[in-house]
Amino acid sequence: MSADPAQSDPSTPALAASRNRVTSAFVAEAIALEMERDDRIVVLGEDVGRMGGVFGSTRELQRRFGAERVRDTPIAEMAFTGMGVGLALAGYRPLIEIMFVDFVGVCLEQVYNAAGKNRYMSGGNVAMPLVFKTAGGVFGAAAQHSQCLWGLFAHLPGLKVVVPSCPHDYKGLMAASLACDDPVVFVEHKALLVRRADAFRHGTQVPEERYEIELGRAATVRDGDDVTIATLGLTVGDALAAADTLAGEGVSAEVIDLRTVVPLDADHVAASAARTGRLLVVDEDYRSFGLSGELITRVIERTGVGGLRAVGRLAVPDVPIPAALTLERAVIPSAETIATAARGLLA
Repeated sequence: MSADPAQSDPSTPALAASRNRVTSAFVAEAIALEMERDDRIVVLGEDVGRMGGVFGSTRELQRRFGAERVRDTPIAEMAFTGMGVGLALAGYRPLIEIMFVDFVGVCLEQVYNAAGKNRYMSGGNVAMPLVFKTAGGVFGAAAQHSQCLWGLFAHLPGLKVVVPSCPHDYKGLMAASLACDDPVVFVEHKALLVRRADAFRHGTQVPEERYEIELGRAATVRDGDDVTIATLGLTVGDALAAADTLAGEGVSAEVIDLRTVVPLDADHVAASAARTGRLLVVDEDYRSFGLSGELITRVIERTGVGGLRAVGRLAVPDVPIPAALTLERAVIPSAETIATAARGLLA
């Protein structure tokens, strides 16, 4: 079944209770529901079992499903990601947790050369139902633990790339990812995993039952007429805050949550931008050779070179994330810098 946060009744006990839970609890709930439906799903990774994951997104799974299906691994990413590829080839549906996305460098060969290419190299005859679940995003953890890297994964053919922005989408997109027969990189923002549902600006109502959100379908989370702001992950909330500020100045901003980088719903963004005439792409990943430039190009291909009055992008400059929080705030998008960039398109 599908679910839309706008169609959920917040007065029901299940939805009311959900507002008091942190986002990681909804991820664990989604995984548990899929494991109940399909005994081929197994979970592997560092601290996913007894500890329940460093952010709690696999909490209680080992107790419910046993150590055979939820298995703690050594600190050996190349080994257990390779194990995941082998399990997928053998008919299982593994969920492999790479604790932080920054650690993918030590197992990237298995991610893009094995998981990403096996289905293509088999002529489509061999499925690769494998989810790489990992925590990314800037969270005060300096250069080696504060990257997003979804642009890197999107550049590698064969992988789907998912980046949720709210509790409702974390649960529905995880269900869809575990049901997918292609390899999926599921990037959870560290700052969002520990945030309570009632602290989000959208998607706070989470149905208790199982539901899927189709991969590759963007969502308009705020309607507007003057400028389109397309973004994903943590910065969806920042874009909504910026839209509130702009509304006080008489500017109507439409905010689109991309939800996935691959597939990238450029048609949805292009339709909005063609109507508003202005497009701002906001990305917490690096600016060069990344999502922002790719999405703008695809929109222009659909609208024509003269189809938009103004185009802009706001992303992390090509520097490692600084350790000092003051410098970190200077390089990542925020509600204030998003509002400023949008004003620049209206000048």
